[in-house]
Amino acid sequence: MLSKINAWLHLWLGLAAGIPVVILSITGCVLVFEHDIKELTTNYIQVEAQKSEDQLPPSAIYKAVQAAIPDKEIASSWYYGLDKSVKVSLDHSDSLVYVNPYTAEILAVVNHEDFFHFMDEGHRHLWMPNKIGRQVVGWSTFIFFSLLITGLILWWPKKWNKRSREQSFKIKWRAKFKRVNYDLHNVLGFYALTIALVMCLTGLVMSFPWMRKSVVWLSGGYPNKPKIEQVEKETPDDQPLNDALLVADQIWYKVRHEYARHNKEAVIVHYPEEKEKTVYACTDMANGTWRDLNFDRNTLELTGRKQGPIDDANATEWLMRSNYALHTGFIGGMTTKIIYFLASLICATLPITGFYIWWGKKKKTVKKSKKVPSLTF
Repeated sequence: MLSKINAWLHLWLGLAAGIPVVILSITGCVLVFEHDIKELTTNYIQVEAQKSEDQLPPSAIYKAVQAAIPDKEIASSWYYGLDKSVKVSLDHSDSLVYVNPYTAEILAVVNHEDFFHFMDEGHRHLWMPNKIGRQVVGWSTFIFFSLLITGLILWWPKKWNKRSREQSFKIKWRAKFKRVNYDLHNVLGFYALTIALVMCLTGLVMSFPWMRKSVVWLSGGYPNKPKIEQVEKETPDDQPLNDALLVADQIWYKVRHEYARHNKEAVIVHYPEEKEKTVYACTDMANGTWRDLNFDRNTLELTGRKQGPIDDANATEWLMRSNYALHTGFIGGMTTKIIYFLASLICATLPITGFYIWWGKKKKTVKKSKKVPSLTF
C-alpha cells in the first residue's frame, strides 16, 4: 500500500512540477560557468596583473567614470583581484562600467541586461512577475525535493543481488529505447541524487524564511554575542559628513590591510551618499562566500551586525554564509562546478525521461483496454 502511494506521489508531483524543474536545471547549468564564459569571451574583464600597491583607490576610479559618464550616479566599485578589471555599478542604470585598476582607463560600458541576466531571471522567478515567480520557483523546488525522496524509495532494490545491482547502477545501452530511457531516469537519477538534494535544500533556504529558521535551529543557532552599547555620533546640520571619496579610499585600504583574509585585493566599496552615516564594504570573496562589513562614516569603525571571518564561524554561520556557494557549486572551485553542471543537466532530463516512462505505460494500458475478448464455441 505504501509503495503504491509513493509511486502515485512520484508520478503526479513529477507531472505537476516537470516544466519548472527543467527550466531551473537548464538555467542553472548555464549560470554555473557564467564568470568563466565571460572571461573567455570578453576583453575587458581580465587585465595584466601588477603589484597590489599599484592599484588605484576607489576615488580615482570614481573620477574616471564620472568624467566619462557625467550624467550617471556612481554607486560602488567592485575590485575582483590583481588580474581583473574593476566593475563599477551605477544607480538607476542597466549599465556596468569596467575600469583598468592601474590606469583608470574605461575598458567597456556593458548593458547588464545580457544573456546571463536573462538566464538568471528565469532561474529566480521563471520570467514571471518577481513576487509570483519566486513562489512558483520555491514550491517547485520543494516538490522536486519530494520527488528525489520518493524516487530513491522507488529505486531501492527489494533484494541486493548481482542482477539488482546491475539494474540499479548500470545503463543497458544495447537494450531497446524504452529500457535505455528507463535506465537514464533510474540510474542517472541516483548518481545525481546527493548534489540534487543539496541544490534543493539550499534553494529552499533562499526561498522560504521557515526553511532558514529550521536550518539555523537544527545546526545549533548563532553564537551568543555580548551586547555592545553603541553611542551614535551626531553630526550638526552645519557640519558636513566626511567626504565620500575620502571615506571610500580609507575603508578600501583598511579592509585590505586589517580585515581581509582571503583574496585580499578583491573588495567591494560603496560610495556613501550625502547623508548616509554608514558605508558598506565586502571582502573575503572566495569560492562563493564573502564577508559583509559596515563602517561608521565618521569613526571608520565597524558598526551594526559584525560579521567575522568565515574560518571562525560556527556551524550555523558557516552554513548560512556558504549557502550560495553550496547551491551553485562554487564551494570547491572548478571541480565542484563541473560536478554541479553534470548533476543539474541530469536533473533537467529527469522530468522528460519520467514523462516518457509514464506515457509508455499509459499507451500500454489503453491498448489492453481496447482489446475485445475472443469468443470460443
